Amino acid sequence: MPGIEGKVVAITGASSGIGAATARLLAERGAKLVLGARREERLAALADELRDKGYETAFTTVDVARREDPARLVALARERFGALDVLVGNAGTGPLSPLDDLRVDDWDAMIDVNIKGLLHGIAAALPVFRAQGHGQFVHTLSTAAYKTVPTMAVYSASKAAARNLTEGLRQEAGPSIRVSMVSPGFVATDFLDSVPGAELRARLGETMDTVAIPPAAVARAIGFAIEQPADVDVNEIVVRPTAQV
Repeated sequence: MPGIEGKVVAITGASSGIGAATARLLAERGAKLVLGARREERLAALADELRDKGYETAFTTVDVARREDPARLVALARERFGALDVLVGNAGTGPLSPLDDLRVDDWDAMIDVNIKGLLHGIAAALPVFRAQGHGQFVHTLSTAAYKTVPTMAVYSASKAAARNLTEGLRQEAGPSIRVSMVSPGFVATDFLDSVPGAELRARLGETMDTVAIPPAAVARAIGFAIEQPADVDVNEIVVRPTAQV
């Protein structure tokens, strides 16, 4: 099924930022959407917005760190639309801090969401894709997968692991399942809200205000990966501001 129109696409982390922008773009191009995120109120508002425009949309609350939640998202797609063509693993978290701060709970959260969250999505969708004979994973990663700097050690490690996981999935997927990763740089989202240190948050905020690109730029990259013909697998896209080093 080339293009986007008519495809059933599930998106995690869909309530804001890149996830919400992706939902809007894919809806405009004719996809049937199943949206998942932790923040139910924002998720419901987005679903209502899309439905008011005539787009076919379902949603359920999803915490990707819980194995059963991505499974419920996939089940909803099949129940509502009879199939699942694409799973966009977009949920992520990045409470950045120096290692000396010993914020072990934040480290655990990044591992649980950024790595295990993708694994839970794979566990939910891969058997469905195998049974259907087709499907596509699209994972939202980060330029932090390629380069780390102070305060980003754990976040970068989680994204590098996610990149290796996604590449391993691609190699094992076979000829009928496509696997793509999209790695954004600075994007104008609420990502910094999770950064606990006020000074670091302010410094990163200044950089973001100066160079960040809109979430729609990343959504277009995700859409590009999805819209390719079935025999074309766009494996890796890096999308960063021109001004970002």
